Amino acid sequence: MSFFTDSSDLKRIGALIEAHAAPIYAARNVPFAQFAYVLTRTAPEPGGKPEGAALRQDWRAYPCSLVKVFHLVAAQLRLEDGRLSAHGELDRAMRDMILWSSNSATNYIIDLLTGTTGDTLLDDAEMAIWCERREEINRIFAGLGWPELAGINLNQKLMDDLRYGREKIALDRSAAGHNCLTPIAMARLMHEIFSESPLLPPARLAAIRDHLARDTGHPERGRGVYQLLGYLGDRLPEGTRIWSKAGRTRWLGDDRASFRRHDTLRAILPGGHEFLLTVFTQGEAIAEDDGFLPAIGALVAAEIGDLALKGHSRRL
Repeated sequence: MSFFTDSSDLKRIGALIEAHAAPIYAARNVPFAQFAYVLTRTAPEPGGKPEGAALRQDWRAYPCSLVKVFHLVAAQLRLEDGRLSAHGELDRAMRDMILWSSNSATNYIIDLLTGTTGDTLLDDAEMAIWCERREEINRIFAGLGWPELAGINLNQKLMDDLRYGREKIALDRSAAGHNCLTPIAMARLMHEIFSESPLLPPARLAAIRDHLARDTGHPERGRGVYQLLGYLGDRLPEGTRIWSKAGRTRWLGDDRASFRRHDTLRAILPGGHEFLLTVFTQGEAIAEDDGFLPAIGALVAAEIGDLALKGHSRRL
């Protein structure tokens, strides 16, 4: 089951994505099973289901910083229901979590959402309570009832290397292990953010979109932490409007999380034609390649633009 309907036009673009990516993986001795995407666009008619195409949409992968979009949505849900109180530090953390992909900001938000901190060791009884509280973000998204979210895990903090203390104990005790997303889970959440979704009131959805917006003229656009350089939005046509969240790991001392590079992006091309693209990759030779994802983004933009010229795409 999926939130989109199959599209022959987008399947053709998907075949081009695969034809581009597969030889690169083969040349670098990286299994092509470590590549996945979901591509969608606005429904042909207002109010209809979006159209889409996908490869390995159910691949359960370490999500890197893409998980931060889920944390942003969770914070807005809890602000809306009153279980989280607004304050300046929360606002600053939500901004930096997305804008610069700050792990410190993300972990602060996780503390606020779950009532847990990673301090000194706890006895077994206290640790069990701690682990139960850390499941709060999983409970938030399980409560939405979306089938696309099956198999995801959101109970771990974001780290630049190995874990220590409570965080290490919690990871070892977690049946799910590390954080985990699937391409279809990420794509579904992005779709809800950028549609007239009942997920949140319009003002809160607008706040999330504002955090995800990328300015191609930003003075830090050339830095990787701004998440355009080396990612799907890097080589889109001038004048394209971009909203995105990228993630990347290099060596972390843990093979379950090292050498990933992902991106999820919504783009509106200069002619007003939209697409949403989520790409997951794994493998050192791919994760270290600053040109791999930009080439895919440029390919999709060119093909969506060509569909528009043929009258096969609805303008927003």
